[in-house]
Amino acid sequence: MDISSGDDSDISESEMEEYEDKSYEKLKNGKYTVMVSDETYTCPYCPKSNKQKYRYKDLLQHASGVGNSSSAKRKPRVKANHLALARYLETDLVPVVSSSKPVVEEDPPSGCDHDEKIVWPCTGIVVNIPTKRSADGRSVGESGSKLRDELIRRGFNPVRVHPLWNFRGHSGTAVVEFRKGWPGLHNALSFEKAYEADHHGKKDWGANDDVKHGLYAWVARADDYTASGIIGDHLRKIGDLKTISELMEEEARKQDRLVSNLTNIIETKTKHIKELEAICSETSKSLEVLMEEKENLLQAYNEEIKKIQLSAREHFQKISSDHEKLKSQLETHKKELELRGVELEKREALNETERKKLAEELEQNAVQNSSLQMAASEQKRADENVMKLAEDQKRQKEELHNRIIQLEKQLDQKQALELEIEQLRGSLNVIRHMGEEDDKEVLQKIEASLKDLREKEGELEDLEALNQTLIVSERKSNDELQDARKELINGLKEISRRANIGVKRMGELDGKPFLEAMKRRYNEELAEERASEICSLWEEYLKDPDWHPFKRIKLEGREEYQEVIDDEDEKLRDLKAEMGNEAYKSVTSAIKEINEYNPSGRYVISELWNYREGRKASLKEGVEFLLELWETVKRRRGMT
Repeated sequence: MDISSGDDSDISESEMEEYEDKSYEKLKNGKYTVMVSDETYTCPYCPKSNKQKYRYKDLLQHASGVGNSSSAKRKPRVKANHLALARYLETDLVPVVSSSKPVVEEDPPSGCDHDEKIVWPCTGIVVNIPTKRSADGRSVGESGSKLRDELIRRGFNPVRVHPLWNFRGHSGTAVVEFRKGWPGLHNALSFEKAYEADHHGKKDWGANDDVKHGLYAWVARADDYTASGIIGDHLRKIGDLKTISELMEEEARKQDRLVSNLTNIIETKTKHIKELEAICSETSKSLEVLMEEKENLLQAYNEEIKKIQLSAREHFQKISSDHEKLKSQLETHKKELELRGVELEKREALNETERKKLAEELEQNAVQNSSLQMAASEQKRADENVMKLAEDQKRQKEELHNRIIQLEKQLDQKQALELEIEQLRGSLNVIRHMGEEDDKEVLQKIEASLKDLREKEGELEDLEALNQTLIVSERKSNDELQDARKELINGLKEISRRANIGVKRMGELDGKPFLEAMKRRYNEELAEERASEICSLWEEYLKDPDWHPFKRIKLEGREEYQEVIDDEDEKLRDLKAEMGNEAYKSVTSAIKEINEYNPSGRYVISELWNYREGRKASLKEGVEFLLELWETVKRRRGMT
């Protein structure tokens, strides 16, 4: 249902809000028709003679413009109806509109004459802007930014509004500039339709019916562009006359140029990609050749290493044979000297000069023989001591092993005897309960059992005594082995760590990382002093039995636990933060060694150490190392 003019009665300004609510309820109840189709809408409050078909956006702009109009010609009832229509469109018809096909503003408008010339870029003309006279007699009006903001609020999206001025001041007219392109043209046509719907278009401005109230606006066309006056002059400065068809052709040419440029770019990129693919292929082939050369070089290197190792082995064997030859030559030379001494003694009586010479040669020979004999005796004594030490160690180990086996056998015998004694006692109790006390046969069995029991208990006492003797002997052997180990450690204390076997002080703190950390902060002298103080402090920490920075973790897949360094320990965490990772490693290494080798005493101890394998060395390894040292000494003395 539509209305043309509505009720003849009118309402006051104060009743507009109540009347708007009533009109809104009527629209919601479907009393008036607003939506003609999915894309076409109509205003039910405009006279039938002015009925137009709007798009949703244009109708919303029309309703908002009429409802918020400040024109005196607009009655309060008409404003209230249009405000209710605007609210209905924004609240109730938005879901319907959003689900329909959206209006595409990137295409040229279809509902206008494409051969009509318009000012391009799209420009709107606004006239009848209120002005007033200033004190100096010039006309002044509102700024263009205020009108621009009003047009933006109504959804026309102008770029700027430029008021036109003449010699009298503000002319009461302004030019509205829209964006270039089809979106700007859509906004300009919506702008024109909104003012036409409000009866403030170009035709309404040209009608000479009565006094004009409010703003009148339209889109600038050819007649405005060619007109004389301030508007025409401004339009000719800022734009040109073009038809929509010409704009579409120009847009098509631009699109063709863009497509052509993009096609050229794609061809260039494709050519570049092919060149890169060719380069990658060549690079891959070069890499394959390099990898093959690398494999060949590696194979040649391995073969060369084998040759060097073989040559070194042959060189070592040659040195050994040369050493034996030198030793035999030394013995031969010694015998020759002895023969020479005998000959010199025979020729002693020849003359005084020869006697003196003979005496000097005899003295030299005696000194050389004495030195050789002393060296040989010292070498023999050292060899005997080392061999004796090795034999004692071997003998003690064999004795210890035999004693352990003997102890195990005696322990088995002791357990068997105890079991047999218990069985005899059980048998004795059984015999006692088998018959009467005066039964002679039972008494004889009891006496025999008691006798066997006493004999077995005697054997058990003998085994226990022998067991104690063997335990004492085992402890003594262990003490002797430990004494031998200590003697070996004392003998190797001067050996360098570069050797395979030597002595390591377990739990000793390495001060070098502390010194390096202090050198980064202080000069040389002050750094040494500070490093010494910090090392002394941490040595006291290591001796403290109450400080135990370890935690127990369960081994994966086993029912055993292991002690590891607790990274959350406050002292260690502060040390790592202040002194660095190397100092932290030095302290944790020392506390691990103390915890393993001397957890109760918490002091540094010396230990026989295998530096090559990084572990505790056995007594056998120490003795073998001593034998190697003596062999080296023997070879050096033999060469001299």
